[in-house]
Amino acid sequence: MPSPEHRTALIVGASRGLGLALAHEYLKRGWRVIATVRGSRHTRLHDLAAASEGRLEIEQVDINVRNDVANLHRRLDQRRLDLLFVNAGVAIDPDAAIDKVSTEDFVTMMVTNALSPMRVIEALHALVPPDGTIAAMSSDLGSVSDNVDGGWEVYRASKAALNTLMRSFAARHAGDPRSLLLIAPGWVRTDMGGPQAELSIGESIPRVVDTVSAQAGIAGLQYLDYQGRIVPW
Repeated sequence: MPSPEHRTALIVGASRGLGLALAHEYLKRGWRVIATVRGSRHTRLHDLAAASEGRLEIEQVDINVRNDVANLHRRLDQRRLDLLFVNAGVAIDPDAAIDKVSTEDFVTMMVTNALSPMRVIEALHALVPPDGTIAAMSSDLGSVSDNVDGGWEVYRASKAALNTLMRSFAARHAGDPRSLLLIAPGWVRTDMGGPQAELSIGESIPRVVDTVSAQAGIAGLQYLDYQGRIVPW
């Protein structure tokens, strides 16, 4: 396995929150990082890149636009990605019950949280070598068997859909030696998680990276939380 300075992570969806923290954490651990933003405005990721001595590259992509994803693939086609981590996601009106959610919001969450992440993985997975890792940011709320309290109904459904699609990807790539991961980062104090969340970013993301690192070289799909514990499907 290459030393950290020779490893590259692609973090998809890194302008803020968990994705930004992932980019920062991998830089701290000596990796080179490619991180994506959706728009052209200046973000904290750009500030991080300016201080990275060239180890952080920023790519612009809207994962909901298929041509953007195809263009990203063309730009990275000759690169080796030791880690592909798709973090992008949204939660719209999370407390609304299913009968109160507009069709537009339902479609936006399903596309952004399930369909588009898998399109990115389908487009870019060939750049990940046999000893590499492909990960997607899921959630404890994506567990169907653990859904005993309800709430966050469409967000739950979108993450459960992501999990199911990732299982289908793994089934189609039976025997793939790469590590495939769905990661539940915990309830984290971000714009999406809100101020009442249980964990700070600093309590979640370093352990997410520890968990991902611990699974390197272990083939097959796993659904794990930020502490490396199995999350029931």
